[in-house]
Amino acid sequence: MSEKLCHINDLTDPGAMGFDLELPVFIVKKDNQVFGYINKCPHAGVNLEWQDNDFLNIDKTFIQCSVHGAIFTIESGLCVHGPCNGIGLKSVGLLVDDNGDIHLNNK
Repeated sequence: MSEKLCHINDLTDPGAMGFDLELPVFIVKKDNQVFGYINKCPHAGVNLEWQDNDFLNIDKTFIQCSVHGAIFTIESGLCVHGPCNGIGLKSVGLLVDDNGDIHLNNK
């Protein structure tokens, strides 16, 4: 079973969008690829975004936690700087269908 989140063109590249589902998640688009994570800092346990859909650092090269400034890679979610260094975000399965719709893959 999958849940449609948005269309791939709804995201800038690079860009991110959050979704308040049963479990809050966010997706990031970079180089026309999408990556999905649970919206929870592994250090502080809080949502990562500064404000709605603002998950990336100023250069849009990393995911950044709004509370402690921890830096995570977009492609793997691994923390490369900050209090949770070496710990990663929890990824979620995504599926992009032939129409370009992005689905949360609940398999």
